[in-house]
Amino acid sequence: MVGSHPDKAGRRGRAPSQRQLRVGEEVRHVLAGVFQRGELHDPELDGVSITVSEVSVSPDLRNATVFVMPLGGAHADDVLAGLKRAAPFLRTMLAKQMTLRTVPRMRFIIDTAFETASRINQMFQDPVVRADLEKDEDGEEDGNGA
Repeated sequence: MVGSHPDKAGRRGRAPSQRQLRVGEEVRHVLAGVFQRGELHDPELDGVSITVSEVSVSPDLRNATVFVMPLGGAHADDVLAGLKRAAPFLRTMLAKQMTLRTVPRMRFIIDTAFETASRINQMFQDPVVRADLEKDEDGEEDGNGA
């Protein structure tokens, strides 16, 4: 899901470097493993399945934005609170499983990309929108005099 979030472009609109992408993917993989194995012991996270969809790492590799989604999107605020409390433990797990000079500090954000894609898909299914799209495909005017 490279480039699906505005945060990914970094400062001044630059695309992330290969190193940022590689470190972000490795962080995502380690966190997903920790979540899958149920290694977090926080009441807000007990029995919650968490998907790590993307990790965006800063150019200096000191900070990481982790995009997560609890299964079904339920109790997102509680999950974020639990992940914030678990961040020091998760950083320790990253340090043990990754070879980095500095382990990034993590900020957790609920990933809304899936929800946005679903809303867009629903819009395309609307009969009025479909009729407009079909009209444009047939080469008719789009209402702007073009």
